[in-house]
Amino acid sequence: MVDIATRVWDHKWKIDPIVRSLIDTDFYKLLMCQSIFRNKPDTTVVFSLINRSTKVRLADLIDEGELREQLDHVRTVSLTRGESTWLRGNTFYGKRQMFRPDFMEWFEGLRLPAYHLEKRDGQFELTFEGRWPEVMLWEIPALAVLMELRSRAVLNAMDKFELQVLYARAMTRLWEKIERLKTIEGLRIADFGTRRRHGFLWQDWCVQAMQEGLGSKFTGTSNCRIAMRRDIEAIGTNAHELPMVYSALANSDEELRQAPYRVLADWQEEHEGNLRIILPDTYGTEGFLKNAPDWLAGWTGIRIDSGDPAKGAEIAIRWWKERGEDPREKLVIFSDGLDVDTIETLYAQFNGRVRVSFGWGTMLTNDFRGLVAGDALAPFSLVCKALSANGRPTVKLSDNPAKAMGPKDEVERYKRVFGVGQQEAQEVLV
Repeated sequence: MVDIATRVWDHKWKIDPIVRSLIDTDFYKLLMCQSIFRNKPDTTVVFSLINRSTKVRLADLIDEGELREQLDHVRTVSLTRGESTWLRGNTFYGKRQMFRPDFMEWFEGLRLPAYHLEKRDGQFELTFEGRWPEVMLWEIPALAVLMELRSRAVLNAMDKFELQVLYARAMTRLWEKIERLKTIEGLRIADFGTRRRHGFLWQDWCVQAMQEGLGSKFTGTSNCRIAMRRDIEAIGTNAHELPMVYSALANSDEELRQAPYRVLADWQEEHEGNLRIILPDTYGTEGFLKNAPDWLAGWTGIRIDSGDPAKGAEIAIRWWKERGEDPREKLVIFSDGLDVDTIETLYAQFNGRVRVSFGWGTMLTNDFRGLVAGDALAPFSLVCKALSANGRPTVKLSDNPAKAMGPKDEVERYKRVFGVGQQEAQEVLV
């Protein structure tokens, strides 16, 4: 097992770059990329970094030159022969050859497109523009670079002994969480922590700890590179990016109203089983389910990713019953801001009523709260989102208005079209 403290003490980016692989990304990005490559290959998008935690002034912490070096390095990375073989030949979700030959040929020749970087008021403005299948693959590497450079900036002030103690404490904290989780009979939980991890080595250690401590209760990781290295399941389906872009391309209010369902109609043509998971909250869960076509009720389950998770699950259970489906046969995946207390509570509330699963993110792979002076390693909310498609702005409403994004006039239009009324804001921690 890697001595993380020593590696952190010794690291220099030229011998220890943050992103070394195009599959150091979430599995859902590759699944979505293939779908976009098939259905919307010529759509032009703009993605941008958004720091929701404005008190964390990244441009004051991270050297711009080092950031550029890391981003430039990412642009040199391409798929290796071993990675290509794994993607082409491995079984994912029970299906061989998940990735089609035409997509793989394109992916094997891919280099990520150019980026644009500026500093403004203590933050980095980092944007990417180009064809959707290429630009979308910047999201996870960009977040990984910014998150780890922030960690390195804090860790650089610590000596080797301090680093050893820090990681010993963080390891102990995680193991205590795992010991609590292992007492939950029937638990199903996966690592969803790539997007806002402390660092790659730490995420890899967390995955190994979950394997060791939870055994079969640990179902896999969203991170493709770690899944390949550790010979475990790659986990993931789809994200808000798809309905946001499809909706931006709509030419009328009626097309806009139908856009989230067109996304899933395209998805259904490619995937079945546990990949048929609905993410309903992009423009409000209640309205999405109320107006959903009947065929969606037959899908395997739903992922709850914003708002009150218990409320979201109750809405889904009621919807399935109204559509003549047995909720006990449906899968509910909770994935928003989870930690052990929330996992225990949600499992106790819904086990037996639905099939319960968890995607554990930031509080698995980046919980260093209170472990350094000034809480300088506390996790924060950094995202990279699509801002426009073919020159039109994207909008996200969410079940939590604190996560909403888009121009004010378009946000109001989307609320009208999707019938979104008063919402209760919740603090966005991660």
